[in-house]
Formats: sequence, C-alpha cells, structure tokens
Amino acid sequence: MKLQLIDILILLAYLLTMVLIGIYMRNKAKQDKESYLMGSKKLPWYMLGLSDASDMFDISGTMWMVALCFVYGFKSIWIPWLWPVFNQVFMMMFLSKWLRRSNATTGAEWLKTRFGLTGKGVKSSHIIVIAFALISCLGFLAYGFVGLGKFVQVFIPWEVVKDYIPFTVADKYVPHFYGIVFTLFAMFYSIIGGLHSIVLGDAIKYLIMTIACIAIGVIAVQHLHGQTLNVPKGWDNPFFSWELNLDWSKIAADANKKIADDGFSLFGIFFMMMLMKGVFASLAGPTPNYDMQKVLSTRSPKEASKMTGFVSIILLPIRYSMITGLTVLALLYYNQLYLKGPDGVTDFERILPATINNFLPVGVLGLVLTGLLGAFMGTFSGTLNAAQAYIVNDIYLKYVNPQASTKKIMSMNYAVGVMVVVTGIFFGFMANNVNDILQWIVGGLYGGYVAANCLKWYWWRFNANGFFWGMTVGVVAALSMPYITTGLPLYWWPLLFVLSLIGCFIGTYTAPPTDIGVLKSFYRNVRPWGFWGPVHELVIQDDPAFQTNKNFKLDMFNVVLGITAQLCLTIFPMYLITGMYTPLWITIGILTVISLILKRTWWNRLED
Repeated sequence: MKLQLIDILILLAYLLTMVLIGIYMRNKAKQDKESYLMGSKKLPWYMLGLSDASDMFDISGTMWMVALCFVYGFKSIWIPWLWPVFNQVFMMMFLSKWLRRSNATTGAEWLKTRFGLTGKGVKSSHIIVIAFALISCLGFLAYGFVGLGKFVQVFIPWEVVKDYIPFTVADKYVPHFYGIVFTLFAMFYSIIGGLHSIVLGDAIKYLIMTIACIAIGVIAVQHLHGQTLNVPKGWDNPFFSWELNLDWSKIAADANKKIADDGFSLFGIFFMMMLMKGVFASLAGPTPNYDMQKVLSTRSPKEASKMTGFVSIILLPIRYSMITGLTVLALLYYNQLYLKGPDGVTDFERILPATINNFLPVGVLGLVLTGLLGAFMGTFSGTLNAAQAYIVNDIYLKYVNPQASTKKIMSMNYAVGVMVVVTGIFFGFMANNVNDILQWIVGGLYGGYVAANCLKWYWWRFNANGFFWGMTVGVVAALSMPYITTGLPLYWWPLLFVLSLIGCFIGTYTAPPTDIGVLKSFYRNVRPWGFWGPVHELVIQDDPAFQTNKNFKLDMFNVVLGITAQLCLTIFPMYLITGMYTPLWITIGILTVISLILKRTWWNRLED
C-alpha cells in the first residue's frame, strides 16, 4: 500500500468534513420539501453549475475515459458523445430555460404543465416517467458503486485489512465491500442535509479536484520531458477515417483486443450512430436525473441557461488534465503497471488507480485519492437526491399521503434514501464492470427515452397517451434487448427509436388531443419552437401581441458553435500536456472566436 500518513489524514479530513456538512445543513434542509430537494430555488447559478460539473466528474466515468484515452488516443474525445456530452450545449442554448419555465419540482411533475391533470394516459405517463427515472438512477448508482470498489482496491489491498474484518469476503466481492463502506459516508450527508449539503460538498470536492488535476498534468509534463510516447501511428490525431486503424500489436497487444471487444473498429459507422442518436437525445432534453434537478432548482430560466453553459467550461479542461496526465504516465511506464483483473485478463479501467498509486508523490496522492472518492460521493449524492424527489414527491405525496406534514415528509425522505441506496448496491453486485453498465444505460435504456421526449417539446398534437406508449415500448424493449441479442448496445438504438416512435404515434392517435387550455398555457409560458401552428393561432386570438419563437436557426447555429467549443475545451489540455503547441494555439484561437460570437448571439439575448 503506497498511501502514507499524510495521504490518509487528507482523506479522513474530507470524510469528516462531509459528515459535518450534513449535520450543519440538516436544519436548513428540514424547513420544507422544496428546501430539502431543491435548496428553496435560491442557490446561485454558478454554485449549481459547480455542483452539476462535480456530479459529472465521477470516478467510474473517469476510469473509463482514462482507459479510452490510453487505447484510442486523441480520437477518444469523440467517444463521450455516447452520453451524449453535447446535450449540455442544447440545454445551454434553449432547453434549460424551456424546462425551468415550468417551475416544477421533478420531470414527472413537469408533465402536468404539458399534458394537464386529466385525460387518457395522463396518470400512466406520470407513472412511466417515474419508472424510467428510478431505473436510470439505480443504474447510475450501480455504475458508480462498481467503479469505486475497483478504484479503492488498488490503494488498499485486501491483504492489509482482511484480518480486521470479522467475516470472510470472496475475492470477486472485495471491490463491492469497499464500495459499501464509502457509500455509507455519501449516504449520510446526502440524506441528512439534502441539496444544500450536496451543493456545498460538491464545491469543496471541485476545489480539491482542480488542485489534483493540475498537479497530475504538471507531473506528466515533467516525466514526458525529453521522451517520446510509444504509441501507434495516428494515436495523436483526433481525426479519423472509415476504420480506426490503430495497431497496438507491437506495443500492447491487449489494446487491440479491447478495441475489438468495444466494437469501435469501424469508427466511421460508430461515429455516425453516436451523432444521430446524440442529436435526438439532446433534442429530447435532460433525462430525469441530477442534471434535470439542478436545472429545476435554479432561480430563473435565464440562470438555468447560464448554469448549464458554465458546466462544460469548468469541467472539461480540468477533467482532461487528469485524464491526459494519467494516460501519459501509463504510456511511459506501461510495463511497470499491473492491469490484470482476478480473471487474468488485462483490464484497462485499472490504469487510473494503478498509475496514481505508482507515480504520484506523497500529499498529491492523498489529494487525488480524496478528490476521486469525493467525485464518487458527489455523483452518488446527486443521483440519490433525484431518486428521492421522484419517490417522495411523485409517488408518496401524490398517491399515498397528499396531506403529509413537513416532519412526515422528512422522515420519508430519509427512509427512501436508505431504500434507494440498498437497491443500488444490489444492482452493483450484479454488474460485471463499469463499461457494461454504461453501454446499457446510454445505448439501450436512453434509446427508449428519446422519441417520446422529443415529440413532447416540438409537436402540439402529441398527448399523454402517446407519451406513455412511446416510453413504455422503448423502455421494455431496452430492458429486453440484452436477452435477445448481443453486441454494442448503441447499435440497438435505431430499432429502439423506431419501436418507440411507433408507440408514440399509435398512442397519440388513439386518444383525443390534450386539453386546448393546457396547450395554450404551455405554449405561452415555455415558448418552444416546432410544430405548434394550431395552438399559436389560438394564442394570437387571445393575445395579438404575443410573439412566436423564431430562434430555431439561431439556436441551431449556436449549438454548432457550442459543440465545437466543447471539443476545443476537451482537447486543449491534451495538446498542452503532450507538448503539441501548434494545434494548441489553433485551438485557443478557435475558442476565442467562438466566445466572441456567442457573447452576441447567446449571452446578450438571454431572457426569462
């Protein structure tokens, strides 16, 4: 075990601080439901943006991205489009303010602003969103849990602690044991202090992570000085042709096997599939998770847009400083790293913890370890908060006890929090690795989400019945696919999308349109663009001064600029740390021009 006393003290100080934050924020969180779940909608946009960025800086995702950066090099900047990461750009430009104008508490509660409270399919649509949200939240909890255990096991070998544990743990469940221990800390401060403690804890974690990431970048530059990376031809080129054409056979043959197992060899097809799925998924808006909760918790629609735009700026350069730095160290000293899992197969997800454990000095190691454990706790707490909101607000208060007192609501929040954590851990035990869960969530489950959630924004005739059947068909198909076929879940997406779309249209036309009063109210308040002609005519009759949203072309122009800027923010630290200064200055120039344009076309035009 490479951890020294100072490293352990840094970690313990952080864990103690999180516990104290939960206790300190308890009274503020107990004021009422909105204070507990949404910080009373009084938190400033930059704090919520900082929290959202911290939640996205998760340990499992970072392990995955370091593995990608090692194997795929600069081409790895495209692979996070699987999420898709550029959904933040769509939200920044228009969807965040549309969503915030509803003034809802959760995504399920938002539905009543779009479909009303009565009519065929309304109750069913409400239930299916809750089901999707909970499946998604539990998937992410399991995803974080698995990554955390694999990470900690490298730093605290089981041989060091097993004599102090009063029961026997099988080797394959050692990561799960570590996962449970640190999950309990995250559970405590999240459940006790609600969103107030989550946001403050995330701010502290972000500060630690920033120091750690910059330190790793500096250390990598020092080690690289005067040396050349032993990588395949094309590794340091972000652009690609139809095939990937990265040959690791003479350097690290197992990397070729990973490329084949990932299914990314035909990178052109993979990229087109990611782009197509990503655009539709982004137009559908945020999934009902911590990201949506942060948007709904902002003070105004204008601040919701600012918050979402802030996330990419403060997340990507810092995160990729760590990812690139660890990749450079792993490439320089690959033969010194032990990356094989219990089954004897090379596991590239072990690069992150192995590199940290071998090449970081005392103190920096403690900061990085603390920051990454904090990353897990931040993601975990944000996801847990979202799951609590759906169960308490949309099930308990709506169907079980609508007249519950504030004290009873707080008790339910605590009980539900514990229940969700236990269930997430259970699913974590069933998962094989981080990549399996990630691919299923973004390629499979989200495929069932997209069609219905696109139509709800842009087509007036779409109703609650169509939403229910579109979501139901999509989610059931996504849950069934692993038992029907094999292969990369992303490639299931077109089929899932088409099946869900068929469900949407059949459901829509087998039920009457949404109440016209609800549609007019939604159109007036949210002001979306899209196919709203008949509703627009009725609104104009009531209010001749009403102005339709004519910003579609401008919003799409800004989206293209925003995605380009996001890619520049991602590759900037990669060029900096590897010493590629010519493309670095080109990247800075592109970022500067885009920033000046967006100041005029987006920032100056923000409104509530």
